[in-house]
Amino acid sequence: MNFSEFVSAGVSVLADFDRSAAMAAGLSTARVRDLARVHHTYFGPTQFTRKQREALAAADGMPVDQVVLIERKLTAVGDAAERWRIRLDLVRHRGSYRALTKRIARLIHVPVSPPKPSCRFSRSKAGMRTMILTYNERDLADLEHLLRQMITSDNPAAAQMAEALFTLLRDGDSLPHARPRPIVLVPVDDHVRIHAGNGDEVTLILTDGTTMTGAEYLHHEFGDTLEVAAFHPQHGPVNLYHTKRLANTKQKTMSKLVCPACAFPDCKATAETTQTHHIHAWAHGGMTNMDNLAELCPFHNGVNADNRNGPFGYIDNAGARIHWIAPNGVKVPMTTPGAMELLFG
Repeated sequence: MNFSEFVSAGVSVLADFDRSAAMAAGLSTARVRDLARVHHTYFGPTQFTRKQREALAAADGMPVDQVVLIERKLTAVGDAAERWRIRLDLVRHRGSYRALTKRIARLIHVPVSPPKPSCRFSRSKAGMRTMILTYNERDLADLEHLLRQMITSDNPAAAQMAEALFTLLRDGDSLPHARPRPIVLVPVDDHVRIHAGNGDEVTLILTDGTTMTGAEYLHHEFGDTLEVAAFHPQHGPVNLYHTKRLANTKQKTMSKLVCPACAFPDCKATAETTQTHHIHAWAHGGMTNMDNLAELCPFHNGVNADNRNGPFGYIDNAGARIHWIAPNGVKVPMTTPGAMELLFG
């Protein structure tokens, strides 16, 4: 296929689209979701079969990205018949992506509902995290006004305002410093190197998604107890035992070290918000032991195939490394490496 053919490839190229194959091929989850939506519209079951045929014929030659845009925007239209009416109008468009965007805006009126107050934190990236705060506009306007009074025009405002905000929060100890709970991952020689003063070469994993070196660890106060988690290069976490269906506190902690984030590919949920999942289902005889535990967010824990034949695939731990197994059998490693990968590769 040359570039011209690629550009003009229309919706017909999705006739045999397969979600699992797309995931296994390395497409992003957002792209897979968009393509799956288009495939279901044009090739899936519907009571509007005549309109589906008309839309498929009209969309012939329309770039896939434009079809994806139409379907994404049509999710805001609640009535199925109205969606097909608008779709048939839009798929006859021939022109630029920008022109299509404007036409969609004229045809699809999305009511604007105010967002709810929220405060969200991203995962760590290069030692930094992002906070997104949504709150009453007057209160945030007051806060912005105060922060701008604390900065100068010599440097970019955004960085200065971030520093000013934390100066306010730290003032008077209103924002206490977090006391992380480090767990040293053994090979034992690394543990010995930390206490011998060579901790700069050792990375410790914290269950809140951050990391620190062994040297940094020795400069913090973490109480009187140092927890040591032992890991075997082939069998994974050791010295834990069969227990009840629900994992105990130590098992949950160890499982979060093995899975610092949801084990499903590209999921952004950190281990602080995940659920401890039985790789082999408890209902099918799976034990609550470390070689049968992984961390999944509530959504992916719900859709994981306990019978290993579902449309979303399942989690497995061949060689003590957690993987997602696609329905077509392709093995995909975790996006965020855990203790086994960091210790043994």
